[in-house]
Amino acid sequence: MTTAEAIRTVMTTDDPVDLFGTDAPTRRYHQLARLLHPDTAGTTAPDRRTVTAAFVRLADLWRRHQGAGRDSAIADDTVTIDTGRRRYVVHRTPHYVGDLADLYRHGGDQLVKVPRNPANNDLIVREAAALTRLAHHGDARYLPYVPRLVDDFRHTDPGTGALRQITVLGTAPGLHSLTEVHHAYPDGVDARDAAWMFRRLLVALGFAHRAGLTHGAVLPAHVLIEPEQHGVVLVDWCYASAGGEPVPAIVPAYTDWYPDEVRQRRCPGPGTDVAMAARCLTWLTGDRTPAAIRRFADGCRLAALRQRPDDAWRLLVEFDDLIERLWGPRRFRPFTMPDPNPR
Repeated sequence: MTTAEAIRTVMTTDDPVDLFGTDAPTRRYHQLARLLHPDTAGTTAPDRRTVTAAFVRLADLWRRHQGAGRDSAIADDTVTIDTGRRRYVVHRTPHYVGDLADLYRHGGDQLVKVPRNPANNDLIVREAAALTRLAHHGDARYLPYVPRLVDDFRHTDPGTGALRQITVLGTAPGLHSLTEVHHAYPDGVDARDAAWMFRRLLVALGFAHRAGLTHGAVLPAHVLIEPEQHGVVLVDWCYASAGGEPVPAIVPAYTDWYPDEVRQRRCPGPGTDVAMAARCLTWLTGDRTPAAIRRFADGCRLAALRQRPDDAWRLLVEFDDLIERLWGPRRFRPFTMPDPNPR
């Protein structure tokens, strides 16, 4: 099956049982997820927006399939990982498919993150080190803006003997990536709504930069929002840089999102994250971006790192001044994500 065929199949199917079948639903899900993930679909796939829409729909159909209880075998399709200290029981099918790892839900508030390729163990180690640094050296008031590291350990796959570095991350309910937000609002998010997402993203970046870290991959899939309370969580710290070292890897599907210093393997800085965050802002609002906000974002994305803002906290103050000039004193605006499965 090609990516184009997978897109047609997912976008024209309304019944999860028709899509996944009853003999091997998890295998079918794995196959489709590999073909449709925006970061692994490959250069020959249709445009990224179409692939992303199909991937989001696939995830929705899989959640419906899991919740419907139509295939009783799924409930027993679990794996137990015993670290000697703790035991994690996870479903064989990932809850999320990330850039380089699959994330499996454990209990109600934890995700077990497993790299698909053991060659990426070093990036999983890097994320654990970054989250530990944030917890120990960052301002505790802002810890909700990043994942919580619950555990990390090495595990040998009993079937293949592959040694993988695994982390367990605390999670929260009701989170949606900016990729999902963009899919839900294809004509652009109202700039007043995108403003609170950008403000809170700046808080997450200011928190990280004061702790001596550059995130290195501020991309739509890595910025999660909680619509009801206007929360933001910046995830996937596998690419984080400390002490001026180059960003270790680039997510292939987003190569053009990275500033020159990342693509050229030079040392990043706070302005690296600021530039990518500003692109997230204008990408969300699209043609609905007010001219003043576009000029602000352009100033955050100047070609040379030394020319860009390098203090997220100061930039937040400047952004607040801008949006007050545009819309007056800030007011809480309810934001909702459309129901992907309306009845």
